[in-house]
Amino acid sequence: MFIKNIEIGEIFIPLARPFKTALRTVNNVEDIVIKIETDTGLTGFGEAPPTAVITGDTKGSIVTAVRDFITPALVGMELDNLDGIFNKLNTCIVKNTSAKAAVDMAVYDLYAKQHNTPLYKLLGGNKNLVETDITISVNPIPEMVADSLDAVNHGFNILKIKVGKEGLMDVERIRAIREAVGSEIKIRVDANQGWNAKQAVQIITAMEEKGLNIELVEQPVSAHDFKGMQYVTSHVTTPILADESVFSAEDAINLIQKGGADLINIKLMKTGGIYNALKICDIAEIYGVECMIGCMLEGKLSVSAAAHLAAAKGVITKADLDGPSLCKIDPFTGGPLYEENLIRMNETPGIGIIEVPGLN
Repeated sequence: MFIKNIEIGEIFIPLARPFKTALRTVNNVEDIVIKIETDTGLTGFGEAPPTAVITGDTKGSIVTAVRDFITPALVGMELDNLDGIFNKLNTCIVKNTSAKAAVDMAVYDLYAKQHNTPLYKLLGGNKNLVETDITISVNPIPEMVADSLDAVNHGFNILKIKVGKEGLMDVERIRAIREAVGSEIKIRVDANQGWNAKQAVQIITAMEEKGLNIELVEQPVSAHDFKGMQYVTSHVTTPILADESVFSAEDAINLIQKGGADLINIKLMKTGGIYNALKICDIAEIYGVECMIGCMLEGKLSVSAAAHLAAAKGVITKADLDGPSLCKIDPFTGGPLYEENLIRMNETPGIGIIEVPGLN
């Protein structure tokens, strides 16, 4: 069985409410979707969001990378030659990790279908149920409190609170939310690079002193400020999660060896797909570092690929896969079941998605 063609399409999904972080405000999911066709008629699907402020990828760059570089490199390759396929995928163009991720997950989807196995079982099969948090956008405090209570009422036990825009006011945000939701709900804080190192230590220490019981703080400082990440990690007791600081296996080794984080957030759009994400999992396991699996603002297809990885690997102990929960509609058919805070893995072959809008 060989790769015959890669088809490219686009999807548009409105969000239930605007998504606001320290970096951007988004109202819709506008992703590129792809379909890999084989000579036997078997197909695999992938998806990539344009997240220019994080990965540098736009809709245009994703389409160009897939159409003009990745497709010519992969067409004609045998599906059984996975190592060769991923070597070509990762060397035919540098960076462009979102485009690579879409094709990567489609290849894995095909490979699992060829073996008539759900992808998570092919990758490791650790569990078939994943619990995710849900993101609370940065807004005026009363609105964030209301959104947090709404999420808890819908069954979410873990809240990921976006901060990073107003310094010490973020402490008041978290205090108000903690007071509203009670002590049993887990709270994760995501600054999205919004603080400098000394400011981060000041804010996190204030949260600790107020007994707000924060599970972790994600990416407190600039992605490239490894010294800042090291400073924050060594000066607070709250675990620090590296997100934008880790795109590659090399980043993971560098950050871990320098003591720049306690945890690593893996996102397929940063790593370029499952193939490279598995390398980070192996590195983290060697060093005894737990991982979270996260997502950008994505539809059900690419989030489901990440969920399969989360279900497969024991080193991934936390999940931030709320993309489909933030969307107003779900235009995809098949795949894992999203039951509010729980993602139940499909037992059908591959990622499980059988129909994708925007593709013939």
